[in-house]
Amino acid sequence: MGLKVKLIKSYAGASVRQKRTVQGLGLKKLGDERILVDTAAVRGMVFHVRHLVCSEVVQEEPRLRKRRSKKPACAPGAAEQGQKG
Repeated sequence: MGLKVKLIKSYAGASVRQKRTVQGLGLKKLGDERILVDTAAVRGMVFHVRHLVCSEVVQEEPRLRKRRSKKPACAPGAAEQGQKG
């Protein structure tokens, strides 16, 4: 079971904490929907921004994405060449 969350109102003018909560839920644009794992933490986030989102419990399981590894900013040794002595 998952929790379907949809952004129904713009978060322009909302507090920084509310904007970060919406971003933490994975919502970027108005009308975006995500199916999330139904946990207490996610429900707390939804409760915090309940005036901006709507949510419902669905039978569909959320698709978990693989974590991406961080890529180095530049090739090894390239940073040393740009340094001034």
